[in-house]
Amino acid sequence: MSERMNYEDAKEQVIQIRGFYMHLAAYLLVNLFLFVTNWLTSPGDWWFHWPLFGWGIGLALHGMSVFFEGGMWDKQWEEKKIKELMGDDQDAGGR
Repeated sequence: MSERMNYEDAKEQVIQIRGFYMHLAAYLLVNLFLFVTNWLTSPGDWWFHWPLFGWGIGLALHGMSVFFEGGMWDKQWEEKKIKELMGDDQDAGGR
């Protein structure tokens, strides 16, 4: 059973990584389009960096959730927190 669970975990991780790369590709293509549009229509008034920056924050958070283990984005943290909130976790300090 644990081998199957490991396969399922690996499969889920691959899906998450693919999702991040699709997000990255969309980010690059859309922001390239916005840059070219800005350059052609109003080269003296640069505004394309605002969506680039805002979306970049979201992309960075997405990357952190996919590539960094631990913290509030980790599946183990989710399970521990669920148990804690349900009162099933003895390590939660008796809450």
